[in-house]
Amino acid sequence: MKKGVMRPGHVQIRVLDLDEAVKHYVDLLGLIEMDRDDQGRVYLKAWTEVDKFSVVLREADQPGMDFMGFKCLSEEVVDQLRTELVEFGCQVEDVPAGELNSCGRRVRFVAPTGHAFELFATKEQTGKWGVGNHNPEAWPRDLKGMKATRFDHCLLYGPNLDRTWDLFRDVLGFDLAEQVVTPDGKRVAQFLTASMKAHDVAFIDHPEPGRFHHASFYLETWENVLRAADLISMTDTSIDIGPTRHGLTHGQTIYFFDPSGNRNEVFAGGDYHYPDHEPVTWDADKLGKAIFYHDCQLNERFLTALT
Repeated sequence: MKKGVMRPGHVQIRVLDLDEAVKHYVDLLGLIEMDRDDQGRVYLKAWTEVDKFSVVLREADQPGMDFMGFKCLSEEVVDQLRTELVEFGCQVEDVPAGELNSCGRRVRFVAPTGHAFELFATKEQTGKWGVGNHNPEAWPRDLKGMKATRFDHCLLYGPNLDRTWDLFRDVLGFDLAEQVVTPDGKRVAQFLTASMKAHDVAFIDHPEPGRFHHASFYLETWENVLRAADLISMTDTSIDIGPTRHGLTHGQTIYFFDPSGNRNEVFAGGDYHYPDHEPVTWDADKLGKAIFYHDCQLNERFLTALT
């Protein structure tokens, strides 16, 4: 049952060197710098996004993810979901408007996996970069690097997947689009969506809470993914794996690392999901093919390189 959560709204990523990180996310990924605040954080967006920002970079001693935010239909939805989060047993923090530049109040909570999430409804809208909403051109001519079109999802590692699924289903209204299940019925991976996308957030079972696997950005075509691979080589960027295809979601993908060791993904294609779709299920012994459809096996770095 849909509860008024629309889509991923933003992610705040910790980086070790802000200047290096900005160069990576702007010049290589192709995000656009929109703002900076008095905390030193940098605000970025992809060109098709109408909100002012979707990625916030914060310089810190350790890399990783501070929080992921979801945008809701209205402030009334945020109020209702705040009440339900408390009833569910989540610790809730009210973050005032303006703590993030150009963003309204946020309700922050911690999922059973140990990750911090936020709900918000209000953020300044600046429109699609370089084309606007009135007689728009096909695309801006001044884009850089991979020309990422949107922040798409995060993949997160932590424990308590069943309880986390209860939270996202019963309180936030997400659907289970895809899952990986062991022979004894334990779900060890879950791909959750609040929209028609293959996933808006995904979780992998892991004993240590609150770990960040990657933030993903959407490209338009498989050719764009291949071009991204070329740019990764041209810039001596640390690559994880790809270009390849997922079995899960069927997206065409490549993984690489920012200068702080945070993993990024860019991908194209992928499945769609409607509320009447049954979850797609993969057996755990087919996990290699599920993740890397061509190689049919996981590289050790993909499983263990977390921030």
